Amino acid sequence: MDLSSARRIVTFVLVLLCAILVSNTLSNILLAALGLSGIFGFIVGFVIYAIFFFGVLYFFERFFGITIFRFGGR
Repeated sequence: MDLSSARRIVTFVLVLLCAILVSNTLSNILLAALGLSGIFGFIVGFVIYAIFFFGVLYFFERFFGITIFRFGGR
């Protein structure tokens, strides 16, 4: 494994970890503010989490040039 492959793997893991942490924090804050619980809260929380998760990944791709899932279709 060369250095560029290792760098790519580390960058991938760090970006995913950042996206997970930010998405979890924001979705928990939003669900607490809305006061949702139960199965409805779980479903809404999952959807909100997914939106924030892919939003953070898109942010990294758009502003830092880090390609994770190729949202631009390149």
